[in-house]
Amino acid sequence: MSKPTVAVYKFSSCDGCQLSILNLENELLDLVGVVEIAYFLEARSRILPGPYDIALVEGSVTTPHEVERIQEIRKQVKTLVAIGACATSGGIQALRNSGSLDDLAMAIYEHPEYLHVLPKSTPLSEHVKVDYELWGCPVNKYQLVEVIQAFVQKRRPNLPTQSVCLDCKRRGIVCVIVAHGVACLGPATRTGCGVLCPSNNRGCYGCFGPAPNVDMKTIIAALLPVERYPGEVRGLLTNISNYAPAFRQAAEMLASQPTQARGEQK
Repeated sequence: MSKPTVAVYKFSSCDGCQLSILNLENELLDLVGVVEIAYFLEARSRILPGPYDIALVEGSVTTPHEVERIQEIRKQVKTLVAIGACATSGGIQALRNSGSLDDLAMAIYEHPEYLHVLPKSTPLSEHVKVDYELWGCPVNKYQLVEVIQAFVQKRRPNLPTQSVCLDCKRRGIVCVIVAHGVACLGPATRTGCGVLCPSNNRGCYGCFGPAPNVDMKTIIAALLPVERYPGEVRGLLTNISNYAPAFRQAAEMLASQPTQARGEQK
């Protein structure tokens, strides 16, 4: 009986999520025992012909060529998994979505006329059907293993949906909002990071994107009183997972509010 085939692809990104796969170490040995790594240029030069059973895709779509490429990949795979903040919400590249692409290109490149890019950097789901999204910067490697195991075992993956805030409570980590007056997106952000920032007395930056069914209005109302400078909360929302709908809409709401109105909420 042949093993399921796995292909790993990169779009506009830093390769960090692919490195998370390689950093599985002992788990990686078990993984290659049950699946065939058919395409993974970060790890090996050998390429097995498709179609493939699973595609793990890192990176956002930022060029016309990438639109065509992700559509071709979708045709070649049974299950497509978007891995990491770039693939799920546009990532750092999506910071340019709120500005002028022409102005940015003129400021950065000596010959911007050579650029062939889309007006926006977008997640994979805006171009093709995505079966599963694994958020994070980088992605949680154990969630990756769970998705592949679930495919092999012909079941739905068991992925956590709670917020970082709940993780802090379970681990006995003191709330940085309450104890230190630090703005933190932990109540709004999905689990997966291992509460790295709050455990070091820093507020969460929302790297793993919004938790399902999060109430952003309530969370914003709780965070505005602890802003250390005007616009701090909006800055957190327009960070790594800035193009995720819940964060983007909340940031737009804050941008539309006059400073006085924000002060009244405090």
